[in-house]
Amino acid sequence: MALPLSTYMPSLISRILRPFSTTTTSSMAITPESLAARNIPENAQKATFAAGCFWGVDHLFRKHFGSGKGLLDARVGYCGGDTTAPSYRSVCSGRTGHAEALQILFDPSIVNYRQLLEFFYRMHDPTTLNRQGGDVGTQYRSAIFTHSAEQQDIAEKVADKVGKEWWKGKPISTVVTPAGTWWDAEDYHQLYLDNNPGGYECPAQ
Repeated sequence: MALPLSTYMPSLISRILRPFSTTTTSSMAITPESLAARNIPENAQKATFAAGCFWGVDHLFRKHFGSGKGLLDARVGYCGGDTTAPSYRSVCSGRTGHAEALQILFDPSIVNYRQLLEFFYRMHDPTTLNRQGGDVGTQYRSAIFTHSAEQQDIAEKVADKVGKEWWKGKPISTVVTPAGTWWDAEDYHQLYLDNNPGGYECPAQ
């Protein structure tokens, strides 16, 4: 099993020094027009995961499934909350109900949803409630936001397998729930670790 994402989390100082912004970019919609404009195949599917700091989640998924391995596009943002147009500042307060999350477009002919789920469970610790490493709060919860009844069924089955076979004796805190409204995070969060080489680095790189 790979090292959990909690091993890679940024230091408290780097989190405190994150700039705040209230600008929210448009969401990543899947329409025939938007897919054609980005040269993305029409069979592309969407998947949304939360596993702590979205910088690291994005970085690890891109590293593992990028370069022709099935990941077509990805955005970090906010999901699972009950307020409109949340900003990073408001999400950090813990009062919006949102989780820091990663939403990806993937090619199911190259990588299937179950494979994405199994990687999700390997790259973070799903047994820590509302926490990954030094990042604590409901915005850092472990969650799978599903986009269809089929995804919900697969996610529930994989969660059951993970609980019984990978984390025996430890309850899984991951919540599997239908995805609500997605909000893109501010632009400076996108590809953060690529654009900020001085940020925290993953030992497994």
